[in-house]
Amino acid sequence: MKIISVSALAVASIATGAAAGGIDRSGQGIGIIFEDSNYVELSFGTVSPDISGVDEVAFGSSPIANVAPDYTQLSLGLKVQVNEKNAISLIVDQPFGAKLDYPTTSVALGSTTVDASSTAVTAILRHQLNDRVSLHGGVRVQTASGMIGLSGAAYGGFSGYNVDLSADTSIGYVIGAAYEIPDIALRVALTYNSAVTHQMDTVEMLGAATIGTGVTEVQTPHSVNIDFQSGVAADTLVFGSIRWAEWSTFLLEPATFTVMSGSGLIDLDDVWTYKLGVGRKFSDTWSGAVSVTYEPAGDDLVSPLSPTNGRLGATLAGIYTSGHMKISTGINYTKIGDANPETGTPDTSRAILTGNSVWGVGVKIGYSF
Repeated sequence: MKIISVSALAVASIATGAAAGGIDRSGQGIGIIFEDSNYVELSFGTVSPDISGVDEVAFGSSPIANVAPDYTQLSLGLKVQVNEKNAISLIVDQPFGAKLDYPTTSVALGSTTVDASSTAVTAILRHQLNDRVSLHGGVRVQTASGMIGLSGAAYGGFSGYNVDLSADTSIGYVIGAAYEIPDIALRVALTYNSAVTHQMDTVEMLGAATIGTGVTEVQTPHSVNIDFQSGVAADTLVFGSIRWAEWSTFLLEPATFTVMSGSGLIDLDDVWTYKLGVGRKFSDTWSGAVSVTYEPAGDDLVSPLSPTNGRLGATLAGIYTSGHMKISTGINYTKIGDANPETGTPDTSRAILTGNSVWGVGVKIGYSF
């Protein structure tokens, strides 16, 4: 049963990150800590978003072709069972990121670009209090960097503004607990991920002129994950998760831009993400799972630097097990909610993005030893 749930959730996460709220990509899953014995895994996903639309009428209703290029996701995990009660896990993932490039055909936002990335290494100790209750916690070391360029008539005098946020490494933590009833494959796990605060060396430019240098504080959000599973019949499992991330605290306020404009570069809402799925073991070799992911839509007016608004997606996964090896593959289709990128004070819609979607494919190879 663990093979079904952990594998299906991991594949679903790595195949769907492009459409997540804020700039969430991995979901910061820690399912590897519940694997039996010693275990190592490698995950790879490729994501193909299609986010397009038109400028508002005031900008001539110019077409906006896909603003989100394809990208890949990688993660690596290792779990070592130290003794009967204690295990140590190491997880390397890419928790947050964004890549956008508005086409020059857009009068309002043409040539606006975003390129942000992060890598996190998380070390977690899990301690089994008894056969039903366990505690887990550890340290996360995270590196993040970013570049943003504003361009187009919607930005007025700020068109041509660019900011480079150099890579910074900072530390956060993870803490949680789990309750299990092994006889019915039931498990409920609660995990808190702390915020991580970065101090990024910053260069701001307007056209070819440097208008500011300094340090910008950027805080990736704290979050709470609830993961659950339960056997409901022979060889059949229900599983899912709930994630809350406080994206409203994610501020990007380079000093010169903030003074000149009176506000920061980005304004996001908190995000709730829900997943629910069913897994089925067909034989000792093959298992499968299907799951649904849902994020409620918020205000239609969104940042041009994060132009999505809610999502509904489905993932189909297959798991092949042979000896100590298991290979999980999954494909996901996600429908993205309509959104209106806005600028100005008060917020004013500058474009209309409708009918958008994401395809994702993920593969995970795991080995027990």
